[in-house]
Amino acid sequence: MKRNSKNSGERPNKVLVSRTLFVASMCGIVAFVILGLQLFKVMIIQHSYYEEMAVDNQTKETTVSATRGAIYDRNGNVLALSASAENVFISPYEIDKYDEDIDLIADFLSELLDVDRQSIIDKAKDTEYWYKTIATAQPSEITDQIREFKEEYDIVGVHLEDTSKRYYPNENLACHVIGFTGSDGNGLDGIEYLYDDYLEGTDGSIVRLKTSDGSDMLFTNYEYYFDAQNGADVTLTLDSTIQYIVEKYLDQAIEDYQIQNGGCCIVMNAKTGEIYALASRGDYDLNNYLGLSDEVQAEIDKITDPDEKAEATKEAQAEQWRNMAISDTYEPGSVFKIMTLAMALEEGVVSESDSFYCGGSVDVLGRTSPVKCWRTTGHGSQTLAEAASNSCNVAFVNIGLRVGAETFYKYCEAFGLFDETGIDLTGEGSSIWWSEDVFCDENNLSQLAAASFGQTFNVTPIQMITAVAAACNGGYLLEPYVVKEITDEDGNVVYEKDRTVVRNVISEETSEAVCDILEQVVNGGTGSNAYVAGYRVGGKTGTTTKTTVEAETGTREYMVSFCAVAPTDDPEVVCLLVLDNPSKNSGIYISGGQMAAPVVGQILSEVLPYLGVEPIYTEEEMQYINVSMPYVKNMSVEEATAAIEDAGLKVKVVGDGNVVTEQLPAANAEVATGTEVVIYADSEKPTKTVTVPNLYGMTLSEAKAALDNQGLYIGISGTLPTNSSVVVQSQSVAKGTEVSYGSVISVTFVDQSKVGMY
Repeated sequence: MKRNSKNSGERPNKVLVSRTLFVASMCGIVAFVILGLQLFKVMIIQHSYYEEMAVDNQTKETTVSATRGAIYDRNGNVLALSASAENVFISPYEIDKYDEDIDLIADFLSELLDVDRQSIIDKAKDTEYWYKTIATAQPSEITDQIREFKEEYDIVGVHLEDTSKRYYPNENLACHVIGFTGSDGNGLDGIEYLYDDYLEGTDGSIVRLKTSDGSDMLFTNYEYYFDAQNGADVTLTLDSTIQYIVEKYLDQAIEDYQIQNGGCCIVMNAKTGEIYALASRGDYDLNNYLGLSDEVQAEIDKITDPDEKAEATKEAQAEQWRNMAISDTYEPGSVFKIMTLAMALEEGVVSESDSFYCGGSVDVLGRTSPVKCWRTTGHGSQTLAEAASNSCNVAFVNIGLRVGAETFYKYCEAFGLFDETGIDLTGEGSSIWWSEDVFCDENNLSQLAAASFGQTFNVTPIQMITAVAAACNGGYLLEPYVVKEITDEDGNVVYEKDRTVVRNVISEETSEAVCDILEQVVNGGTGSNAYVAGYRVGGKTGTTTKTTVEAETGTREYMVSFCAVAPTDDPEVVCLLVLDNPSKNSGIYISGGQMAAPVVGQILSEVLPYLGVEPIYTEEEMQYINVSMPYVKNMSVEEATAAIEDAGLKVKVVGDGNVVTEQLPAANAEVATGTEVVIYADSEKPTKTVTVPNLYGMTLSEAKAALDNQGLYIGISGTLPTNSSVVVQSQSVAKGTEVSYGSVISVTFVDQSKVGMY
């Protein structure tokens, strides 16, 4: 009985033990599975994450900044480069650990770096961080003072880090092409932005072991260096000298004509599409791209509301960064007659022997009023070349009607006027044209009539000059470009651009005929003020009113322009100048012929010789060219006299010595042929200053006399001053300016008998 009783008592215990072992086993298995899954997650799935955390805890990585590639002009002149600089940062962790004086650090850095003091204090309080940037890309004159400060006060928590800073040695030169970089070194506009991937390079790094407090671990060979790959260098098609010439005369035109809304100028290689110069105004200093001109800033400073002031600043900055030459559209006016002429000749609907009659206006189907010519009395009977030289609207309406709307539209498309040109710059705009069905409406020819002389539609300046180049270079529409090649840090060419033909639009014979007619426009026609002695220059004027602005405001604003090609027998360059809204108060008649043509003539007078195009002067031109004053100091009076007379100048000797001790004007000064210059023989030249007189409206003889009276010399350009209707329109030094005795004042002559010609 006892045995049975015992056995019956043990059975439940065994069951309980078995169940307990089963449950324990299952729990163990579940726990193992969970642990296994967690280990799988940590070791396999999240391996990279935890490995990165471990490496980050055990190592310290220092960035080795790549040097951004340089930007050069076509001749290797530096337009943008990166120089050594240093970033300034603080370590809140170290400042806290070593109990450093936050106020002392904030006072010093805020004053030196022009940074808000409180922002430095706030960053220093964030003690979980090792790195808080205070300022980037500081020059050595700043960082040397920081080193002295650290040494003087034994500061640990302020650090310097090697980097580079972008510099633009020519400041605002070609600013709208080059563009700029932000504080982080990334390109934000222009070439800097568009080719950022090539220019920026790839940063390297140095990896070292660190202790638990973050300092470098001593006595270890653990250090890895990953080389930085410097950015590639970009070479542009721009020529700094041509760019400087263009900007010089563009600035002078804006001042002389009191241009209200800026202007632009493009010089293009007619045969390749390379852009030699591209300038828009206003402009800005690339080294301070956020800065505004004194005049604009003064107006903004008058705004009291902070939000309005910030918005005004933002708008003003966007305005100065705007590249008018490729972003804006305008009515090209009579410059567009080049395209009408080219398509009409190509289609054979006109010939150079045709006659066109202008009575002052012409009726057009679909218009409620006749199309008027700028000369309301009419031009009478004229040849095709005379119609172009006279810029006759009536004749070109009739030419456009002969071409026909469908064919006209087809040629406009072929000349690239409906599409972007594809130039390698940011922000290219698009033309504003009628739809094909509206333009080709056989019951309304008003669009065709207006287009034939360049009105009531808009194109961009880059579209216009590209189309003109196609009309003059043998008929080839080219893709304009500004980047010539890109080379890596080892000098290997990684990108190269060459002439790209989009399509052939007209024949070589038609193109030659267009050039011949455009040359006649300059030799006696509306473009005569673009004349350059010794060179065959062709071109076309343009003058339009802003119809939309006038309709909305009642105010009449003008766009004046001129497009030239030279030399016409073998075109090398095309130059387009556009000026937006000249003032009536300038005293100059508002027209492309009076305002834009002389400026383009001045530009070409320097660009063509620079490009090596040799002048061929007529006997008449030889009487009015400029010659270079030779260097004659230390020569005998006899030798100096001979050298000066050989140069085409006259000589006046002051003093009784036998050796030339001084000369006026200075050597290499460009003065009008036949000018009497002075050499001093053992005698001192005057060192006084004199006041430049106002030469505007004077004939050559009057201007010479006015300058002679002040002891100044004259250099001449523009239309040959052969009669009393040719007078001074601009001078290189403003009236009232104090200059050294014996200085040369260059003047530009225009033919005022052409006033009224568009």
